[in-house]
Amino acid sequence: MTNTQIVIAELPSDSLTAEHFRQTTADMPVAGDGQVLLKVILMSIDAANRSWMKGATYRAAVNAGDAMPTYAICEVVESNSDRLAVGDIVASEATWSNFVVADARKCEKLPKVPQLSNLMSVYGIAGKTAYHGLISVGQPVAGETVLVSAAAGSVGGYVGQIAKALGCRVVGIAGGAEKCKWVTEELGFDACIDYRAPGMSKALRAACPDGVDVYFDNVGGTVLEAALFAMNEKGRIVCCGAVSQYDTETPTGPRNLPGLVVVKRLRMEGFIVMDWTQNDAKALRALQTWVDAGQIKVTEDIIDGLENAPQALIGLLAGENKGKRMVRVAADPS
Repeated sequence: MTNTQIVIAELPSDSLTAEHFRQTTADMPVAGDGQVLLKVILMSIDAANRSWMKGATYRAAVNAGDAMPTYAICEVVESNSDRLAVGDIVASEATWSNFVVADARKCEKLPKVPQLSNLMSVYGIAGKTAYHGLISVGQPVAGETVLVSAAAGSVGGYVGQIAKALGCRVVGIAGGAEKCKWVTEELGFDACIDYRAPGMSKALRAACPDGVDVYFDNVGGTVLEAALFAMNEKGRIVCCGAVSQYDTETPTGPRNLPGLVVVKRLRMEGFIVMDWTQNDAKALRALQTWVDAGQIKVTEDIIDGLENAPQALIGLLAGENKGKRMVRVAADPS
């Protein structure tokens, strides 16, 4: 048997294109002692995939010839460990492949749920990132104003809905009038600003007349610059990502640093979801409660076929998706 993979054909020097990827066939991986052979079911598609191609971050850089790393939900098809049995569903580091081998102790056995994809979205990496970043880093208080960029994206949509459930006023930033309408009408944000329209700073002031107490930043660049002007004293900026900076070799940063941070005594803190794993059980209980109460709507953007992963990432970087984007590689086990 062989294993289909998608590898990096060439590292991009500017915008990502399909030509930067190549589909290959490799030998089926073999599980060693303490390892499991996993069949990949769902792969997470994240802007971070692009940042890994620019050099080392919180993980090693991705180089030409490497299979693209990903976070995936998988089925155990062979096991050389007492920790996991054939048929178990796990979350694991993986690659854009049909099959991968992983250390059993690094796999997280997942519970049975009616819809497996929810373990990637609201109960998975997207929902937990939103919860940990907003609650543990942003520390919102009922009555405060929370501003969220990439509000129609996989994380931003959940951030805003969690903030609303906590009693905050929530303003989103998204690209295009149609997305902004969706954010307010479907996700329940109080307002949403189109960053592509002229006069974003003026619109931001109008939407946040009492200023911003917590800004959840997913994009960086000029949007972060505008948000800093709107912050209240002792405001908190949660730095989750910088998607506007990943797919270019000429990134732009906010020009008002560190001046406004000092003058307004702001706190900016970056995080990754793995920083807060000790609070995962608490996050899942809260997310399940809000979903069951109808305070969080689950939005997923699932693309079928391993071969479509490159275009799925390219489209995500262009802002195509609403909700958590993922690629289905294999059918859900019955």
